Amino acid sequence: MLSALPPPQTSSICQSLVAKVKEARTRYVNVGTFPQGNHFGYDSWITPVILIFSFMSLVWLTLLISAHLAECVPEKPKRSALNQLTRTLLRNYNCGVRPVHNWTTSTTVYIDLMLQSVLDVDGKTQSITTSLWYRQIWRDEFLVWDPEEFDDINEISLSSDAIWIPDVIVSEFVDEGKSPPIPYVYVNSSGSVKNSRPIQAVLACSLELYAFPFDKQNCSLTFRSWLHSVKEINLALLRNESATANMKQFMNHGEWELLSIPSRYWLSRQDNTDYAHIRFNVLIRRRPLLYVVGLLIPSIFLMLVDVMSFYLPLNSGTRITFKISILLGYTVFRVNMADELPVTAVRTPLIGVFFVVCMALLMLSLIKSILVVKLLHYSEREVKEMSVSACLLDKYGSAGHVFTESALTSIKTLDHINPSGDYELENSLDEDLLSLNEIQDAPSGLEWLLRELVSLRLAFSQEDGEASAQGEWLALCSKLDCFLFRLYLLVLALYAGTLLLLWASWSFA
Repeated sequence: MLSALPPPQTSSICQSLVAKVKEARTRYVNVGTFPQGNHFGYDSWITPVILIFSFMSLVWLTLLISAHLAECVPEKPKRSALNQLTRTLLRNYNCGVRPVHNWTTSTTVYIDLMLQSVLDVDGKTQSITTSLWYRQIWRDEFLVWDPEEFDDINEISLSSDAIWIPDVIVSEFVDEGKSPPIPYVYVNSSGSVKNSRPIQAVLACSLELYAFPFDKQNCSLTFRSWLHSVKEINLALLRNESATANMKQFMNHGEWELLSIPSRYWLSRQDNTDYAHIRFNVLIRRRPLLYVVGLLIPSIFLMLVDVMSFYLPLNSGTRITFKISILLGYTVFRVNMADELPVTAVRTPLIGVFFVVCMALLMLSLIKSILVVKLLHYSEREVKEMSVSACLLDKYGSAGHVFTESALTSIKTLDHINPSGDYELENSLDEDLLSLNEIQDAPSGLEWLLRELVSLRLAFSQEDGEASAQGEWLALCSKLDCFLFRLYLLVLALYAGTLLLLWASWSFA
């Protein structure tokens, strides 16, 4: 009941108890000064009883006051077991000394690596940005305690700046990126130290982008001690290879697919000293669907449209315009998709060669069409002066010689005209014209009619000959166009087949 009272009441009770003790002490003193006249009377035996009773009351009141005074004074807080353990472990700890009692004993650092995602692959700088979860475990012989002495504490966290940390680095590090700082490590009662932290690492990697977008990359992470030899710090794998390449830990829905993470341990010798190394090879493969849909399929469609443009008539006048439009459209497409292609200064990717060859084929198709249309509009005499065209004309246009001979020779005229009114026409057109020109004086109606008939026949014959020559020349140009078109298809098919075989072998490898 007294302990439940508030502090002011408790202090008043304490004061009242102190007053009673003083009063009892006064009584005890007074009793002790009773007159000693009658030693065998009532006063002789009652006085000791009173003294004993008073003494017992005084002792009881003293104990009671002490208990209440202990409640009145605030209790000093006890130091926690965790705080005591931390102070005990770090009291004489030196973080600059390797934590072994025998300096000839090597410290084994167990390393574990988990790849979470591939953030970026830069072909120009030959680097790859990854998100890793890195873990180190080693034994510190100076951080050992008995859990029973510290409230069964088996594991505590200590500041990483207060204890010894092994100088294990990654040789391929270019930049550590935006890694969150983790300032603590876990230590258990046996001295095992666990240092786990996430790392966004920018690694130097020899990227092979020739097979883009069906490429595979092999980037390595080599862990080693910066200064200590294998006699001081040795490395070991915490888990086996199958556990390291855990697909559940990897974000497998991005552009890159994780294949495996093989590891290897070896010793390198420098200046007659062995150094321990552990290398993790990160094997990843690009998913090509995005680039196939966005780059390859539009290019294939434009090439098919260009192939179909060969079926436009030669003399329609729209083939060249159509091919120029395709070439301009492909150029705009290439400019817009330039940022999607990887940039490398060592070797041009095969897809870049594919785009260049496609543009070259479009230009070749345009040049072929221009050449055929130009030949179509040449005259026969101009073509005759060209040796190759003359050979083609002699082979494919032999019927044109009939027209040439008939056009340059005279036309058959009327057979005979008697002196009474009929005129005999010679075989030669020149003689007919000469005989007609000899008649200068007032020609008769029949003579004028004969002249007109000869002129009309000559005009119609020339017109028919020109139409026949144009038709034969158009047929010759069509045959040439068909030959060049088949040659173009052959080159295009060989190139496309080679690319498909290469990309298929890379994608299914």
